[in-house]
Formats: sequence, structure tokens, C-alpha cells
Amino acid sequence: MGSQGRSGPPGNGGPGEGEGGEARKLQEGRVARGKRRKGKGKGKARAGQGGRGSGTEGKPGPQTAKEAAGPGADAGARACPREEAEGGGSVEEGVRGIVKGVEGSAGAGKEAQGREYGKKEEWRVRARRREGARPGRAQGRGGQAWADIAGTRVAMAAAAEEEEEAAARESAARPAAGPALWRLPEELLLLICSYLDMRALGRLAQVCRWLRRFTSCDLLWRRIARASLNSGFTRLGTDLMTSVPVKERVKVSQNWRLGRCREGILLKWRCRQMPWMQLEDDSLYISQANFILAYQFRPDGASLNRRPLGVFAGHDEDVCHFVLANSHIVSAGGDGKIGVHKIHSTFTVKYSAHEQEVNCVDCKGGIIVSGSRDRTAKVWPLASGRLGQCLHTIQTEDRVWSIAISPLLSSFVTGTACCGHFSPLRIWDLNSGQLMTHLGSDFPPGAGVLDVMYESPFTLLSCGYDTYVRYWDLRTSVRKCVMEWEEPHDSTLYCLQTDGNHLLATGSSYYGVVRLWDRRQRACLHAFPLTSTPLSSPVYCLRLTTKHLYAALSYNLHVLDFQNP
Repeated sequence: MGSQGRSGPPGNGGPGEGEGGEARKLQEGRVARGKRRKGKGKGKARAGQGGRGSGTEGKPGPQTAKEAAGPGADAGARACPREEAEGGGSVEEGVRGIVKGVEGSAGAGKEAQGREYGKKEEWRVRARRREGARPGRAQGRGGQAWADIAGTRVAMAAAAEEEEEAAARESAARPAAGPALWRLPEELLLLICSYLDMRALGRLAQVCRWLRRFTSCDLLWRRIARASLNSGFTRLGTDLMTSVPVKERVKVSQNWRLGRCREGILLKWRCRQMPWMQLEDDSLYISQANFILAYQFRPDGASLNRRPLGVFAGHDEDVCHFVLANSHIVSAGGDGKIGVHKIHSTFTVKYSAHEQEVNCVDCKGGIIVSGSRDRTAKVWPLASGRLGQCLHTIQTEDRVWSIAISPLLSSFVTGTACCGHFSPLRIWDLNSGQLMTHLGSDFPPGAGVLDVMYESPFTLLSCGYDTYVRYWDLRTSVRKCVMEWEEPHDSTLYCLQTDGNHLLATGSSYYGVVRLWDRRQRACLHAFPLTSTPLSSPVYCLRLTTKHLYAALSYNLHVLDFQNP
């Protein structure tokens, strides 16, 4: 094996010794053939060309020797300026110049390969340093291969992170080219896009990443969300779910509007019940017989952990109604007693409140109001030192089915059986217990009010035996409701629930029918029968979130999942 010698920079035409004896013999043979041809009068013609070989075998090719030699031949020619100036020279001298150029080109190629190999080695060393270099594995027989693989994995992970960062920067950066509209200030763009509807905003988000990010701004979707069903906004514009993007809530609200949902059963009971329930954060409280059980929702919100978080007892008969207030559970039982339970402790107090079963109860601002079958409504304090001390006893002269305290804590409303010659809806002063006013004047006999709720300090909703849902506004008139919706199948309405804006849900007395209403329309929007003919049951209680609706029936607790229909 010959020594490698020195290889100068490209085009230097250095000696380049060490290319091997075989190549030199080939070149000497070409020189000898050139001399013989010179004797025949062709030497001058071939002195500047050398051999026309296109490969190592010296076979003639169509290209000249200068082209075959590559850039190194030019360098070799520049290395012999004297011979070129003389306009010819011997064949041997011309071939020697070409050989020098070829050798210089080969040396330059090797130098470039060396630089590339050095870069690769430097990259591998850096990758091994990032990996932390596993010395025990690397010293073994396959250590080098293991180190190379580990370095490659680290490099791939780093490249993926760089790509993600670049994509984030690209999505956050405004496009440099495009319509002049994109170069406007963001405040002006927000104002322009605020006039677009939901479909137009969705199409605009498909143009590029920057517009997708820009059109996801909550400010653009607030106006659309306030006009949608159950999007988490009240009638006054208060956002009740600030942690959830408004755009996502608008998507789910379309399922409410179209009636797209998936039905499921959360709980089952062996015997017939009259359950009541309340929601708080990720917990569900539901009454079963004389107990109140607390369950925790799973992350999807459409299923429960089977093991209850807590069990609250204290009544001798079934729990008819209960509310959550100030980390307390205030319950009304068929035994005529009111129970007060602390949610996060075992503290429980019960006291006799009425002579007959307590049908309804409400608690706000440290005040408890209760209504009973004994035709009375009573006011109680929630303070621990005054539990069981009645503040006011109100003679309603009719059985009380429902009760609710005003958000202003100045009055409360009672819903009675409507068996007398007065309205079943009456408003009482909370501090004095005196009658303030009564609502409506055209109730037929027996049009008892089974559920009533305040939506604001001046508006409330009611439903009951007369198959109507009525909306009252105390600022306009107390004699006539502002709007009413009639149950299509002439069924008693046991309960109602609202999102505080446009959606209204009601529970009927037959076949567990849950109806959804858009309060801007007269007709029912959708109906969901939750039971079949043999197991016909009323819907005793309804609760809803922006993604789910929960309905308590005699034998089951049902859920309608509008997030994943």
C-alpha cells in the first residue's frame, strides 16, 4: 500500500504522490503511445489532449481529456504556464499536467469527505452528551452501536421539539403576505369579525393557522353564545363558565338546538322512589328513601363512581326535598321534620317543623323557609345556636307544594294546590311574614303549582297541574304572565329547569318525557321519552349543565349527553 502523501487544495496541482503504481503505469503507457504517434506526424495535434480515456481501463470516449479530468485538469494546466505559452510541448509534459490535475482533484474530494465525516462525528458526540452516555453499555461489544442509536433518538426528539416550536411561532405570527385586511390592527379586525356569524367564522378559521388562532378569541364568540341555547351565559350576559372556551360551548350548544344526544342510565333502584337531586361542582346529591347519597362524577360527566362519597340520614320517612346552602344540606322529610347536615362532617341536626309532611324547603342567606301539607309555611334561621326556632308561621289556607326565596332575600313565593278562591302563587315578606301580592287571576280550580323558581330578583317561572309553564315579570304586571308554554300531550308538569337564558327543560307526568323549549318560540323544540309503557313514571327532578341533562324518575337516574352524542 503506497503512502498517501500530501494533497493540496483544489486546483493547486501538487505532486499528489501515492495514488498507486498501477495508475502511473497506465499513464506511462499512454505517453509511449503518444510518442509513437508523434513519429508519424501527429504529435503536435495530440500534445494538448493527452489520452482520451474515459475510465481506468483507458478506453476511448467521446469527451476530451480535459473534461474527463475535471476541475483538477484546469488546475494542472494553470500549473504549467510556460508550456501553454509555447503553444504545444511534448505529449509527456501535457499528460503529466493532466495527471497532476486529476490527483489534485482527488485530493480535494478526500478533503471534503473528511470535513463531512468530522461534522458527523461532532454531531454524534453532542447527541451522546445529551443522552448522558451510558458507559456500561457503551464499553461492551455493541456499545458503539447502542450509543449511535441513543444519539439518533435524542436528535429526533430535539428535532420534533424544534418543529413544534416553529409551528407555534408560525401560528402565532401574522402572515407576512396576503390581503391588506390582515395588516390591520387586531382591535379593528376584532370589530370587523364581530359582525360574522358562526358559519363564516368557522370558514375563516380554515384559511391559515394564524386566522385559526385569531378566530378562537372569546370576544368573537360571546355575541353568538348569548344567542345560543345553554352556552353558559345568563340573560344579563353573565358568564357562568369562564374556564371553558366560548367557542367550544357554542359547538355543544348546536347539539342542544338539534336534539343530538346520547342517553344513558347512571343509577337504578329496586323499588319505586320519588327522588330529588342537586348538583355541586363534580358531585351529585340524590335522595333515595330516607337517605341522601353523594356521588362523584367521572371526568366525562356521563358516569358516576359507584361508591358514594357520603350518606346523610336522619329522617324516619322519605326525603321529599332538599337544597344545598353554605356547605350544608337542608332536607325536608315526610315525617314533618327538617334536617340540617354538614357536607364535610358528620354533624346532623333534625327538628320537628310541621304537623304533616314537609313537601318543600329552600335556604338562602342563612334563612330557611319550608312548606307543608298542613297548609302552613314557616321561616327558620340557619344559625347553629338558633336551629329549630321558628321566626314566622304563615297560614296559606292551602297545601304548599313548592317554595322559593327571592335573590334579594326580601321575600319568598309559595306555590299551593289551588283548592281555594285565591291564586296558587303568592309572594310573602320574608322579614314580617305578611302577604305582599299574588300572581295571576285566571287559574282554574286544581291548577296547583308543583315547581317554582326565581330566575332573577324580578322574574320567575312556574309549572304544575294545569300543564302550563308560565314566565312572570314583576316589573310589568302581577295579574298576567309575560309568556306561557303548554305541554302538547296535556300532561302534568312536575318540574322545570332553565339555563338562565333561552333554554327551558320540563319533566312530564307520563312516560318520563323530558321536553326542551326555546323560550323565543311557542312550540316545543324536542321531546325525549325516557321510559316505556309498562314502566311509565313522572320526571320528579331535572338538573342540567352545558353538556349534560340529568333526569330522576321512579326507578332510574337518566343522563342525556350532548357533548358526545
